[in-house]
Amino acid sequence: QVQLVESGGGLVQAGGSLRLSCAASGRSFSTYAMGWFRQAPGKEREFVARFSWGGNTYYADSVKGRFTISRDNAKNTVYLQMTSLKPEDTAVYYCAADYTGGVYYSASSYDYWGQGTQVTVSS
Repeated sequence: QVQLVESGGGLVQAGGSLRLSCAASGRSFSTYAMGWFRQAPGKEREFVARFSWGGNTYYADSVKGRFTISRDNAKNTVYLQMTSLKPEDTAVYYCAADYTGGVYYSASSYDYWGQGTQVTVSS
């Protein structure tokens, strides 16, 4: 079992930056691939970024070049640095842990989820 707790969300103006954190507890953190997803009101949950085994990272086209995912295994934490934020980035952001492997951009590939943190970008 893994528990995930996100933090760092908030209200920011367009063009600004935020760093989200996701603290994990439970099973060995380093054995998980970690991802970030987001869900805007009335929309489906969508893939944002993933930090896979071996250090490979993946990004949605909509955030590529603006967002950076990183992890600190010593702190059992994964981060999402978000820059040049746009109003369309407004959503609840969720971190997720993938222990078993699967399609990196599919929510169904992830075994554990946090409760989410709200990010609101004003224009």
